[in-house]
Amino acid sequence: MDGDNPIKKAYASILEADFERAIEWFEQAIREEPDNADYHYKLSVTFARSNRLGKAIEHALRAKQLEPGSDVYSYHLDTLQAKLLMQDAQKVLDGTDRTYLAVPLLMRAIELDPLSVEAHMMLSAAYAALQEYGKAVQMANETLRLDPEHPDAKRLAEEYRQQLKMYLQTQQTIREI
Repeated sequence: MDGDNPIKKAYASILEADFERAIEWFEQAIREEPDNADYHYKLSVTFARSNRLGKAIEHALRAKQLEPGSDVYSYHLDTLQAKLLMQDAQKVLDGTDRTYLAVPLLMRAIELDPLSVEAHMMLSAAYAALQEYGKAVQMANETLRLDPEHPDAKRLAEEYRQQLKMYLQTQQTIREI
């Protein structure tokens, strides 16, 4: 059996913006060559583009298992896992007053994908919500290092600097009393 023909059809489907059909063709290619790491990787990318993160991770993991030495497959898996952690952190931030629970999730997401501007911004906001303004400024600055023109990071870095300054002044006043 040969998975090349279904792969060609999958790419044709992608060019037609029919991602569900592309997924079907990639799955067909995998049925024909189940140990082809590249097919699992391509299916993973397509699942990720279709916002089906669980399935994307499943196939990224399989690609990595089949070719453990592949930096491409490892990086892809790490970025997907980082996205999942960011989703989990966002649920925490949206649903509870337990912001502190989002911090380790976001720190791990940054470990997995150190270039994620979104993870840095979310961690900056989480630190600010916890009134850890020094760390909030640090993460906003890290976001600016990654994306110097990021409009929200510039604004928030300055906002957090001001909040840090006010916080330190308040602490000084309390100590003087």
